[in-house]
Amino acid sequence: MGVLHFTDTAWFEPIVPPWLGFPTFWVILSGIFEIAVGFGLLISKTRQHAALASALLLLAVYPANLYMWIYNVELGDGTTLTPLGHIFRLFFQIAGVLLSVWIYKSAQRGPLLQPEGE
Repeated sequence: MGVLHFTDTAWFEPIVPPWLGFPTFWVILSGIFEIAVGFGLLISKTRQHAALASALLLLAVYPANLYMWIYNVELGDGTTLTPLGHIFRLFFQIAGVLLSVWIYKSAQRGPLLQPEGE
């Protein structure tokens, strides 16, 4: 999803709450963070920090999702989510935060698999 923030900013801009202003800025910034967090999760040395950043990012972007839900905001292509779609999105957001916390805690304990002889 992070790359879409650069290739189709107009799709995301309507869900940026008006009180934030500068929707293009927020769309691009969140895309940068999504990509950075994704790469960070792939690298064992940065996984713990990236997992924490992932949880924080999911919490930080949820106001846009909530704004979209409360005001039934259309995405840039004119589509909207149904109430059930918003509920699923909320549960996936919660699951993402919990998974990020789990990865963060797991990274504190070290690798799950150790090469033989170590």
